[in-house]
Amino acid sequence: MQFDGRPVAIVGQNGAGKTNILEAVSLLSPGRGLRRASAEELSRRPESIGWKVSARIFVNGTQHEIETFAEGTDARQTRIDGKAAPQVALGRMIRILWLTPAMDRLWIEGAEGRRRFLDRMVLTFFPDHAEATLAYDKAMRERNRLLKDQITDARWHGALEAQMAAAGAQIDGNRQATLARLAAAQVGAATAFPRADLTLARAEDWGDDLAAALAAGRRRDLAAGRTLAGPHRADLTAVYADKAMPADQCSTGEQKALLLSLVLANARALRAGIGHAPILLLDEVAAHLDADRRAALYDEVCALAAQAMMTGTEANLFDSLGQRAQFFAVAEAGGISQVTG
Repeated sequence: MQFDGRPVAIVGQNGAGKTNILEAVSLLSPGRGLRRASAEELSRRPESIGWKVSARIFVNGTQHEIETFAEGTDARQTRIDGKAAPQVALGRMIRILWLTPAMDRLWIEGAEGRRRFLDRMVLTFFPDHAEATLAYDKAMRERNRLLKDQITDARWHGALEAQMAAAGAQIDGNRQATLARLAAAQVGAATAFPRADLTLARAEDWGDDLAAALAAGRRRDLAAGRTLAGPHRADLTAVYADKAMPADQCSTGEQKALLLSLVLANARALRAGIGHAPILLLDEVAAHLDADRRAALYDEVCALAAQAMMTGTEANLFDSLGQRAQFFAVAEAGGISQVTG
């Protein structure tokens, strides 16, 4: 598929493979992609021959060749312009956000999904956030192993807690800075979507010194067999500002509108900061949106000049886009074809 910079509408029946296209694009960013599948799970079975995504992209007028792949059941690898590169390098080159139908319940399910949603937005502003997260998770896994094995050596714990504190401070700082940018991007914005007031809540208050909090909580953590304080237990909460209503108490349509509002605010903030909006992957985006709000969404995406990819089961869901978009049809047996534009 070749895109010309306009939004892309991908139409096909359920099961035809529309989401597979979006997943392939999502793998051009760090992490597991929009379905959170591991490299092994992405391999075709029973052959387990592996998988590969290749793309030619233009960043600030410069063309780059990207390949990300796994051979058999091996770990995922990445190449940029023919040279091996870590996944985190993708985050410095491409900013990608996505919404899927599974995320429609984001505000009423567990905190883990909301942290992932927030961290995906954080990555678009702070590409090094991925490295801080990896460093924090690695140190925490090692500390949790000590806790489960009931090892109390203060030197081991202290060294790991210092690593967690350094990475944790960066993670928390990046998240707070992102919330500030999202808030600023919503003020006075010409948008049909509701403003969301966001708060990052801590499950345990560790103040400004995570290392000290971890040291003080070792006995409790030993009893639990895991680390109970830190940014890995934070939660993102949202309030529908005009109604002063928590997101988890809003209607299904309002919850969807709040998610879209944040994605659009993220895109506006990025465009103002780096000169262009992120790539937007919006799977079955028309669900829970009436015709007026669908049209408003498309208008905002076009105004942002965002490279958006949107899927739907019916072509008429995208009628208001007209010639402003490229259209592709996906058929389970017939592959992909461009139908207009």
